[in-house]
Amino acid sequence: MTGTVRLPDGSTHRLRGSAGHDRPTGPSTSRVAYAAAHVVADPGAENVPGAPAAVDWERTLAFRHHLWSYGLGVAEAMDTAQRGAGLDHPATRELIRRSAAEARAVGGRIVAGVATDQLPPGPATVPQVTRAYAEQLADVSAAGARPVLMCSRHLAAAATGPDDYLRVYAELLAAADQPVVLHWLGDMFDPALAGYWGSADLDEATETVLHLVKEHQGKIDGIKVSLLDAGREVALRRRLPAGVRLYTGDDFHYPELIRGDAQGHSDALLGVFAAIAPAAATALAALDAGDLDRYDAAFAPTLPLARHLFAAPTWFYKTGIVFLAWLAGHQEHFTMLAGQQSGRSPAHLARLLVLADAAGLLPDAELAAARARAYFTVAGVTQ
Repeated sequence: MTGTVRLPDGSTHRLRGSAGHDRPTGPSTSRVAYAAAHVVADPGAENVPGAPAAVDWERTLAFRHHLWSYGLGVAEAMDTAQRGAGLDHPATRELIRRSAAEARAVGGRIVAGVATDQLPPGPATVPQVTRAYAEQLADVSAAGARPVLMCSRHLAAAATGPDDYLRVYAELLAAADQPVVLHWLGDMFDPALAGYWGSADLDEATETVLHLVKEHQGKIDGIKVSLLDAGREVALRRRLPAGVRLYTGDDFHYPELIRGDAQGHSDALLGVFAAIAPAAATALAALDAGDLDRYDAAFAPTLPLARHLFAAPTWFYKTGIVFLAWLAGHQEHFTMLAGQQSGRSPAHLARLLVLADAAGLLPDAELAAARARAYFTVAGVTQ
């Protein structure tokens, strides 16, 4: 049947598609919002585990233009782009250079990740980690993007306590030529980052972060927090110095955190915004207009989608992001760097399909259904 897909549990789903969302006239005036964007792999290349990343640059950059067209900024070369999970350092440098140039051409907002992934896997000294960070910081600044000092697996392994983190970050902040965004990614996104900021106790880690921010607040635009703990995020937000933003990376609770309360709000730097850009733009425009009912209504159907997309094991959420981009027509295939399209099961992706359709995020029902039928046929589900 036209628009109908048979799912792995034997049921069928008829896609309704969506009339779409109006594009805003510009970025939100009440919140700063970045979508962490994925990369589109070259489907004809050897994008298997361990192979150098081969990127389809045309489609990758076109997706950034899609995000800018909805008034969102682009968070480039973050974990959503398979940083540390298929996107190697040479491809990362080229991605940042190309995206920053496109941002300048259209007046789009962009931040980009600074990490230490040019170092080989395995042990590194704290000075080696600092030099690697500094090299990437210079590259991002030269490209014309605002740097995001990402959490480093190398630093997590090398640091012996909070003082090592404070020394490394102090040196980087001193070298920065503009205010940067700090980054706190929980171990549900990357187990190698357990104990970041020098302690497995999140209360102690929070105190280290606050010490760093208060000592260097003139060099810090904000901090992205991805701990999937709304109460902890709000508590940290209320203790930040004036003028330092809290960019929520909480893909489970973003509507309430961005909406805020009488004591403040979070801005946004979210992987889920790549999948829900039209709905996010509608919600933010409503917030700008003071229409909280419309804000809540725009985000409400996206939340079940987000919670499924980022379900454990959370680090495979990128597979769902790319699956949805394919279904929505932003790319012509479901192939990922390092073969990571295998990171989610057909049953998981079937549920994602249904939730995305319910949220009105698949504009062409016939296209999405045809692609979903092709995928599930290969997975052994007779259509």
